[in-house]
Amino acid sequence: MPHKRVLSLWFPRLGAERLIRQNPVLGDTPFAVAEDVGQMQVLSSLSETAAQAGLYRGQPLRDAHAMCAGLITRLRNPHREAAFLGVLHRWAGKYSPWVAREAPDGLIIDLTGCAHLFGGEAALAQLVEQDCTDLGLTVRLGLADTLGAAWALARYADATPTSDRSGDAIDQEARATRSRAGKRRHWERGGASPLAHTPKARTTRICPPGKTHSALAPLPIAALRLSGDTTAQLGRLGLRRIGDLTGQPRAALARRFGTGLVYRLDQAMGSAPEPISPAAPPDRFATRLSLPDPIGLEDDILAALDRMLPRLCELLERKGRGARTLRLEAYRSDQTMAWITVSLARPSHNPDRLRPLLAMKLTDIDAGFGIDVLRLEATAHEPLHERTRVGHLEAGKSVAQKMSNNTGLDDLIGRLGARIGLDAITRVHPASSHIPEKSAQTLAAAWSEPAPDNWPASPVPRPLLLWRPEPVTAPDTPAPPDTFRWRGRQFQTTGRRGPERIAPEWWLDDPDWRSGQRDYWSIYTDQGDHLWLFYAHGATLSGGWFCHGSFA
Repeated sequence: MPHKRVLSLWFPRLGAERLIRQNPVLGDTPFAVAEDVGQMQVLSSLSETAAQAGLYRGQPLRDAHAMCAGLITRLRNPHREAAFLGVLHRWAGKYSPWVAREAPDGLIIDLTGCAHLFGGEAALAQLVEQDCTDLGLTVRLGLADTLGAAWALARYADATPTSDRSGDAIDQEARATRSRAGKRRHWERGGASPLAHTPKARTTRICPPGKTHSALAPLPIAALRLSGDTTAQLGRLGLRRIGDLTGQPRAALARRFGTGLVYRLDQAMGSAPEPISPAAPPDRFATRLSLPDPIGLEDDILAALDRMLPRLCELLERKGRGARTLRLEAYRSDQTMAWITVSLARPSHNPDRLRPLLAMKLTDIDAGFGIDVLRLEATAHEPLHERTRVGHLEAGKSVAQKMSNNTGLDDLIGRLGARIGLDAITRVHPASSHIPEKSAQTLAAAWSEPAPDNWPASPVPRPLLLWRPEPVTAPDTPAPPDTFRWRGRQFQTTGRRGPERIAPEWWLDDPDWRSGQRDYWSIYTDQGDHLWLFYAHGATLSGGWFCHGSFA
């Protein structure tokens, strides 16, 4: 069985280079991305030009402007950066099907058994760097037997271990020696000794199989993915390289710094497992059409849709998906963009069902000086399962008829939803409750199935209109009144039917039912009103007569 090989990709300038790809002019000047940290703004990502000017990540923005007067900054958008990392996730699938994100600026690729397809690991690494260069991205890669080792090589292969106690900080020197701290040479203050006149050899980022220990030994302690406090404490003890840790007693390290240090060391060396959890990139269904000349007529956009919709529907059908929401983007010649969004009551990959909905909303697109590019994307999609009709001939015809009728209703809901919104179209379903106002539930028509044909029938007629109980002025007796007053009108009873006793749901505390059990009466009045009155026997609230609804 071949050795497990893991490739770690780190994009140190991801935030800045994402914006430079959109506006290449920013690449010629010092450019940085700033983010809010507490009560100040710091640099989160820099372009190469800004780094050459002496700026660094985490530097306060006011200090950066003081060092570089021509610095251009943009505020960080973490959601856009995460989406861009998702795009790189899909791109990395060309090297291996096992790709995992390492937010916010890294990818992990399991290359076991894949490197020979690209001519070896060195050729693959060169190909990755060339692809990233073509994409306008800076990449640092590390290839090793373990995830921890690959991560360390990608980020710290060229780093030089240094001490955190240089002697320059006020709290690192005694009072008597502070005056002499500035006169000492840097190697006398804890820095590296002046041994070096020999050129620095280039550190390789590809660790040969089985050589993890020797590859990690010269790297700084921070390459073990430790917290800043643990790294600082180890540095004060003179443990600055990973190789300095491997010779120390493990029990003493665990007792002094916790088991997390030992566990990270074992993960990097391969003694402890650290599996890669790849997440398949979400399916994206989109098509794009570039136009030779700008267009602005509705008929021209419809002609373009006739070319784009079949391609999009073919992609959806190939994956067994149906579009729920479509987004049409129109990129104008003045570098602006307009868009429309339509939703369907049922997912579909049929162009004949999608085209009328898009055509209804084309008037919302302002062509401006002309449209150069059109892009159509299924932003929301759901699986569509093939149906196999079984049974005798009559049953098959019945099922086919129901399916054909259902399509027409869904199309109607979709067309109405394009005008007034899908949330405004509702349907009623039966509910399992004996309380009159809870016997039905209202659902969004686009997100629910039709109500069953066998709607449960009530043993007694129910009113057409229901409202919250309203007080009725009548004698406080259970017998139906001969005369009563309601909504400022005087009524004379001409007929009555009842009573029907309904008890409240004792397991729920409904404020409208705190008056106890009710005796409902169907009352005919001399003014032609057919009302639904009830007498509440009283519980936590006082009883009396109330009007709850009206019959047709």
